[in-house]
Amino acid sequence: MPTPQLPPLQAPRLLDQVRERVRYLHYSIRTEQAYVHWVRAFVRFHRMRHPREMGQPEVEAFLSWLAAERQVAVSTHRQALSALLFLYQKVFGQDLPWMQSIGRPHRPPRLPVLSVAEVARVLALLHGEQRLLAQLLYGTGMRIAEVLHLRVKDVDFENRTVFVRCGKGGKDRALMLPAVLVPALREQLAHARALWLADVQADRAGVFMPDALERKYPQAGASWPWFWIFPQAEHSVCPRTRVQRRHHLHDQSLQRAFKRAVARAGIERPATPHTLRHCFATHLLQAGYDIRTVQALLGHSDVSTTMIYTHVLKVGGGAVRSPLDALAVASAASLPLAAREPCAAHAAPAA
Repeated sequence: MPTPQLPPLQAPRLLDQVRERVRYLHYSIRTEQAYVHWVRAFVRFHRMRHPREMGQPEVEAFLSWLAAERQVAVSTHRQALSALLFLYQKVFGQDLPWMQSIGRPHRPPRLPVLSVAEVARVLALLHGEQRLLAQLLYGTGMRIAEVLHLRVKDVDFENRTVFVRCGKGGKDRALMLPAVLVPALREQLAHARALWLADVQADRAGVFMPDALERKYPQAGASWPWFWIFPQAEHSVCPRTRVQRRHHLHDQSLQRAFKRAVARAGIERPATPHTLRHCFATHLLQAGYDIRTVQALLGHSDVSTTMIYTHVLKVGGGAVRSPLDALAVASAASLPLAAREPCAAHAAPAA
């Protein structure tokens, strides 16, 4: 399929061209940072040669080095490949056959899932904003970025609904607001409102507005409905506009707090805040909800993506019974009644 025609680039330098194209296509700031990183690494690996002078052999050599020498994870390998394909297809306007023939590493589904009791232990060891963030991740199935991007207008207390705006793939969806979180969320909004009032009184720039809304509604960014539910305590410079404004919380603070809580809870399996999204889906399926409902709540375009959660239901948790357990039950049933009763010497003392 031919690459759609894109407007000519205005930036003269390569990395600025990557940034320009990413922003034209409305990709996230995270994607922009990742693609710029991998294009820079690709150029440096080939001793500062321009990518227009290179092709399939150089791309494969770089990816092989990442896999063999750097031993990066499959997800990192795939991200680097996506960045280079974006460079050649979207920035250079090339759609050559070799781009389709480059091998894409396959990653088998690995979903770290905690039990309900383990989730409860971890949540109990978190405090304040970090605890509320984690509870929202587990209680709604949102991605961490979706929780951090929540604005005041996205919560409907009357109908107990949370709205995700422009989630992954640019899709919106409505989720349930757990009733137990209403008091904590109202308290968090009171904290956020105090910061908003301080910004208004100091005549600070409003929060970041998506797309062209800042030009269309110049005052909306300084209004209460558009303010972050989880704002930072300090101001920071927007990486794209270079305007100093109040940003939402960064995910690193939750990542660190969650890692400490998992260790203190005595859980030896790897788990991150994103694990709570996996737990949300798995525990709903275990509770008997149909997979289409879970698909809609997670925001998956294809039900096959949601199907990976069913592998947890096929083993463990009593879904499949080991024949050794059945053998133990049969052996116990075949013993004489006297042999199954504890002897008097080992009997529990009377109360």
